[in-house]
Amino acid sequence: MAIAQGEVWVNGEKAALGQKITPGVDKVTLRGKSVRAAVQPRITLAVNKPRGLICSNEDPHHGDTIFSVLPREFAKYRFFCAGRLDLDSEGLVILTTDGDLAHRLMHPSNVVVKRYYVILKQPFPAARLALLVKGIVLEGERLKVERAALVNPGAAHNSTHLDVHMHHGKKREIRLLFTTLGYDVKRLRRYQIGALRLKGIPLHAMKQLSTKEIEMLFESPRTPHAALEASAFPSALAHED
Repeated sequence: MAIAQGEVWVNGEKAALGQKITPGVDKVTLRGKSVRAAVQPRITLAVNKPRGLICSNEDPHHGDTIFSVLPREFAKYRFFCAGRLDLDSEGLVILTTDGDLAHRLMHPSNVVVKRYYVILKQPFPAARLALLVKGIVLEGERLKVERAALVNPGAAHNSTHLDVHMHHGKKREIRLLFTTLGYDVKRLRRYQIGALRLKGIPLHAMKQLSTKEIEMLFESPRTPHAALEASAFPSALAHED
């Protein structure tokens, strides 16, 4: 085998068995000659991720990944996961074969707004919304959101349902923020990226995005009112206790 015999090099170093490469990014040579990967078509998908799937190509601890929901015709392509959701969260995830697009969506220099519908086990008071935006420091890192609003607040000016905006969040940042403040997250769903909403895509399903829809990912969403109506959100979540 060429790899075992040291005849395959990746980015100037000997390749290892099982090593993965990114077509169009990594430089591969065989016996000193460049190997060009087949050019992939640019495909971008909006996926409605259910809870229980991880956003990774593979994980030794979890066999089910978000890529398992893709139709068989996409199995031959390598997709980038442009913005992940944790195992217990659900909603809109962008998968793309376009490495440049994935970079644009994830790079901190690009302000890509993501909106989440959060359901808590305990009512959250309106008086503490400013604290979510100001943030807290946990283990030397500041956890915060860019905007937060109650959904259908009651007479006590609190609600278990919130609309939360974030740009580039850390892993499980929303959950950690609420948990540290003493509120347990029951469900967390990303329903919008930029101006693109998760609409008409059932759980476990996907939709291929047009050029216009891809550009919507970088547009600013409409600023919400201080108190939102549950009717503005997917019914599966908006009416859940």
